[in-house]
Amino acid sequence: MSITSSSMLVELNISVWTANKLDRGATDSVTNNANAVKNAAQVRKNLMAGTSQRKEIADYAAACRLWHNTHTMPWADKGARLLPTSLFLDYKQEANTRRYTFDRMRDNFVADYPAIVQTAHNYLGNLFNPDDYPSADEVYSKFGFRMVFSPVPESGDFRLDLPAQELDEVKRGYEDSFKDRLADAMKEPWDRLHKTLTTISDKLTDKDDDDETKKRYHETLITNAQSLCSMLTHLNVTKDPKLEQARRELEQAMLGADIEVLRESPTERADVKSKVDAILNRFDW
Repeated sequence: MSITSSSMLVELNISVWTANKLDRGATDSVTNNANAVKNAAQVRKNLMAGTSQRKEIADYAAACRLWHNTHTMPWADKGARLLPTSLFLDYKQEANTRRYTFDRMRDNFVADYPAIVQTAHNYLGNLFNPDDYPSADEVYSKFGFRMVFSPVPESGDFRLDLPAQELDEVKRGYEDSFKDRLADAMKEPWDRLHKTLTTISDKLTDKDDDDETKKRYHETLITNAQSLCSMLTHLNVTKDPKLEQARRELEQAMLGADIEVLRESPTERADVKSKVDAILNRFDW
């Protein structure tokens, strides 16, 4: 199966109003009082002082971007990322749910906007300036949740009216770029796997002077590894046999692992750590 049939490109753009503004008067006052040059400092006002609704939307947007990056791999320098077609239906369903939540948060924020501005007035004191605040319609337009799906273009699909020599050069350039992008994309699953393995190994390393070892362990030590193993079955779009082998070995290493047992048993910690270390030593990272 070729990369163009096993994957597609998805671009997720989430925009959130920053709600801050440079106050030139306050900036001049600060620098003058400090006997400093004008560009030594800046005073930026939080236009939503005293309220948290806008920040909650921004935090949710950040969580959505993290989720997006977890389920995709890099492709273009900015924008589009590689999505395995085996994840498309689950990705789109979850993305639609997240977009609905984002839109509902935005709508509630815009509905409450007049009251929020009044609260900010109370908190900003003399820094408040009504001219800093756009209309509710303008605020609405500053929030957006958009995703675009597109196929991974075939290197041979260049419908350009160019002389044969120049067209061949363009194709070769794209093919080289395609190989580089694919290599970068497939590096990410390896990096995720390596990070998970090293984290487990470090966590399961008992220290002679550590009397509180069992307090260091959380259920995510196991569940994060299990989730990654499941995700790697999709992210391995090139069917790299070594990546699949490493994935299977981690899956086996964590099979039957119990966090309570790991907390209480140095022997069990050493056993799981040895399996993980063997994976780290077996592959060229």
